[in-house]
Amino acid sequence: MRKLSKVVAGALTMAMSAMLLAGCGDSTETSASSEAASTAASAETSSAAASAESASVDADVQAIIDRGVLRVGVKNAVVGFGFQDTLTGEYSGMEISIAEKIADELGVDIEFTTVTAATRGELLDSGDIDCVLATFTITDERRNSWDFSTPYYTDYVSVLVESASGITNLEGLVDKKVGVSSGSTSAKSLTSAMIDAGLIDGSGFDADTFDPALWTTGVSFQQYDDYPAISTALSAGEIDAFCVDKSILAIYNTDSRDYIEEKFSPQEYGVATKKGSGFSAYVEELITEWLADGTIDGFIAENNLD
Repeated sequence: MRKLSKVVAGALTMAMSAMLLAGCGDSTETSASSEAASTAASAETSSAAASAESASVDADVQAIIDRGVLRVGVKNAVVGFGFQDTLTGEYSGMEISIAEKIADELGVDIEFTTVTAATRGELLDSGDIDCVLATFTITDERRNSWDFSTPYYTDYVSVLVESASGITNLEGLVDKKVGVSSGSTSAKSLTSAMIDAGLIDGSGFDADTFDPALWTTGVSFQQYDDYPAISTALSAGEIDAFCVDKSILAIYNTDSRDYIEEKFSPQEYGVATKKGSGFSAYVEELITEWLADGTIDGFIAENNLD
């Protein structure tokens, strides 16, 4: 608005100059009048352009701009994706970098909220956050509740065990208890993989209604609120294995632990936004652009995720 006011003020100044020179009766009168008219026309064009640009911004996007802060749900214990330093409070990881770049595009500050697999959808629905970048796997079921961008990273599910357990593959997990994160798809992915391998009976398996708390055929599950709790349970012998995306498991892999041989169920991560939000299209355009120009590949390389 300040720029527009200066243009209008300039036009008025030129118009007054033209009036003062009106009595001279020479070519200056014509020149000043023409210049004043040209400046006024330019101001009108600038005003129209500003109005058109404002009108082109979706209301949901404009609300974030007006607030001056983009609120993002992220993980705080997944190195390479979303990790918070306990001493400085600073966040780092590729998902943090993507979130910060979105905020830069909007011209606003950023506010991070730590989420878990169980809370990220709830906080998005309630409007406490504008989007989620938290190793959020895209599924058809989840698309019914939230919008997702084009995937920015693809991972796989795997299983981590204590080396002393002797478990080396899916077969070794038969009749074992596996730790998973509440609200994640890991238990369903593992059960499906074991069924496909012919290791357990899949007659009662329904991907649409699967509940890890109720499944006991050939393998059982214990759900936890966060990944550190699962790792602790594995060390304590409360569970026999820890199942989640391999990029997350890497944080908890120690000299006394091993991955099983198999990795399965590709997990595509996308930016989640509120269903039907105008912000969804804005984010999709940015992610598609950054995938094409190598920006996201750069973030992946910076965080040693390639």
